[in-house]
Amino acid sequence: MSDDVSTPIPRVRRVEFASAWIVALVVPLLLLMPAFWNAYPLLQYDTGGYLARWYEGYLVPSRSTVFGLYLHFGESSYFWINLGVQALATLWILQLTLRLFGIRTPLRIVAVCLALILTTALPWLTSMLLTDIFAGLAVLSLFIVVVQGDNISRLERGLLMLFTAFAAATHSATLGVLLGLCCAALLARPLLGRRIPLGGLVRGLTALAASVAMLLAANFALSGQLAWTPGGVGVAFGRMLQDGIVARYLNDHCATQALKLCPYRAALPATADDFLWGQSMFNTLGRFQGMDDEMGFIALHALADYPAWQAEAALAATAQQLTHVATGEGTNGWIPHTYGIIERYLPGQVAAMRAARQQHWDIDFPAINRVHVPVALGSMLLLTVILGNALWRRNLDDLSLLSATVCLALIGNAAICGVISGPHDRYGARMVWLASFVVLIAANRWFDHDSPHGRRDRKSSTPSL
Repeated sequence: MSDDVSTPIPRVRRVEFASAWIVALVVPLLLLMPAFWNAYPLLQYDTGGYLARWYEGYLVPSRSTVFGLYLHFGESSYFWINLGVQALATLWILQLTLRLFGIRTPLRIVAVCLALILTTALPWLTSMLLTDIFAGLAVLSLFIVVVQGDNISRLERGLLMLFTAFAAATHSATLGVLLGLCCAALLARPLLGRRIPLGGLVRGLTALAASVAMLLAANFALSGQLAWTPGGVGVAFGRMLQDGIVARYLNDHCATQALKLCPYRAALPATADDFLWGQSMFNTLGRFQGMDDEMGFIALHALADYPAWQAEAALAATAQQLTHVATGEGTNGWIPHTYGIIERYLPGQVAAMRAARQQHWDIDFPAINRVHVPVALGSMLLLTVILGNALWRRNLDDLSLLSATVCLALIGNAAICGVISGPHDRYGARMVWLASFVVLIAANRWFDHDSPHGRRDRKSSTPSL
């Protein structure tokens, strides 16, 4: 073969290699732009509770020791190691998903990532010391493990299972969503057959079992207790209080039951947050340690006494949670608990933390949400159109399965978080960017539908789904 024919091949390979490196360097940096602009990792109201787990040696409600250990390992770098891990994990799972859907060129990968960075909460989640970035990524990793696991390498499968286990162990709601997806896959398997491989389901459930073992081991290592992370009962009680169910129960039963809250039934706070985290009678009565048994008793008996009201409140909370998708809840200049934890246990970082833009109220989330909220709501609407069109045409391909997975994840996340904790923008924002991601994948396919490149991509994507 002559030189003029053979020489372009290595040149093309060099261009592809250079492009891949550009993706690997540029995308993580863009994902961390909010943190770079802030000059310190973004903090949230709950961050301090996770940071303290290493130092305090006991379990507290809704604060995973697994995530606490993860943060502790990055303390010496002022948590930039943690942010680096989050950015690289995000890029890895995004590009792996895109690759499996036939989107392989660096330019396309950068375009999809840039669209997510500019229009969704994704870079703010990646730049924050909080479990939320792992919630959405875990949905994608579980989908790949279960549905696409036979189309990736053994090393990739193992790493994805490990990532899924870690992500599920960082927050009980994330574990609940992933477990719900596995249950839905089991129910759908008789209809979908080989599109949901039995081996994939086994791998997914194995990863979730590993997450349970991981959390129990971390709890035991830090506290000496082989116990689950506490707090679920108290959070559920708070939601019932917010809906007025607790006040009704107290009014109906205080004449016959000696409950600690009876003297306060006319002065209960209006919201769960005010009751659990504000200056309420909850503090006077001993907080979780003094109130756990009573809150559990009231929550359980209120379920039996008012089933219709509970069902109506649960449906309303789920629907409301689906529309609560604004970026930045709890990420402002007023996070006193997190400040106190850093001042107590990480005094060397106080100056850097106090100098950050966030602590000077310089982040304008209302302006950011003028873009993020319409994109999020529009993406959810388009997601339902994509899935509805596939069901109407009975064309359940790989994109339809991903759309169904994300739809179920959004509904499951809204049900778990909205019903137990009450609707909050934070819970919606951490998951809704997945809808935008699916819409971007669909847009790439539709754009290429009649082109030779698009036909080649579709042939090389997974034929077995």
